[in-house]
Amino acid sequence: MSGSEPPRTPVVNDLPSVMRTRGWADYGLIDSGNGRKLERYGRFTVVRPEPQCLWTPALPAQAWEAADAVFDPTDEEDAGRWKLKGQAALLSNGEPWPLGWGNVKFNGRFTSFRHLAFFPEQAANWEWLDAAVRGAADRGQPRVLNLFGYTGVASLVMAAAGAAVTHVDASKRAVAWARENAALSGLAERPIRWITEDARKYVQREVRRGSKYEGIILDPPKYGRGPDGEVWRLFEDLPELAGLCAELLSENAKFLVLNAYAERISGAALSGLLADKLKGRSGAIEWGELALVQEDGAREIGMSFFARWQASGAQS
Repeated sequence: MSGSEPPRTPVVNDLPSVMRTRGWADYGLIDSGNGRKLERYGRFTVVRPEPQCLWTPALPAQAWEAADAVFDPTDEEDAGRWKLKGQAALLSNGEPWPLGWGNVKFNGRFTSFRHLAFFPEQAANWEWLDAAVRGAADRGQPRVLNLFGYTGVASLVMAAAGAAVTHVDASKRAVAWARENAALSGLAERPIRWITEDARKYVQREVRRGSKYEGIILDPPKYGRGPDGEVWRLFEDLPELAGLCAELLSENAKFLVLNAYAERISGAALSGLLADKLKGRSGAIEWGELALVQEDGAREIGMSFFARWQASGAQS
């Protein structure tokens, strides 16, 4: 129609980006190679499997053998057991130890799925979210929804930056750990709602209620189960959930961040999904991968894929 404005749609970046996490006081990627990585988690050094590390380690075998904890995997994906020695062996079953990033404090734990109760490569996301929330907070307290929020580090980073956060995870234990982390950080009194529920069910209900958010983080697993046996499959269920999240964005929404750990997905695929679900909005979609950078700068490991939409004029 003559004189009518073209429909708004986000601009997708032509080229991928790499969000790099470098070591900080309580974490570092010391060395990598031969399908493993040697890391520093506070006072402990840890060896974990990482199939992408196809190269030869830089450090001698003695440096790896001196690690406080080594994860011995089984045939089941991510499952296995820890072999602990030294100070790590003195920890009682599941006992945490304190870690931190910036002003946010949280506990590390030797879990049964090789993870240590947080994902260090997400620090690049935390830095971006901190800046995005602070930019939005200049114009009032933004409401932010964190789906599949796990132990809550991203939620606490955003709460510390000035957001009112709704943290959703299907695991009662993960939400309990997140609340512990909030207390450890001195953020227990901040406006954070802790929700133990299947993310899809929660979002469906929020859409029916007409709820709105200025920012959403969507960090789903490849496969999972909700508290009532609900089944989550990334490739089958993500398009619907992303569409529902788009409906929850307010007129003044600033961002939607999507992250995925799956071999068969890509940042390009995630950006295409966001572009499809965010039709009618302006802004830009950045996409690519999150990477851990070795402390000597010699190597980096791609850990997950991301796409994120940011509204036009939003500060970051």
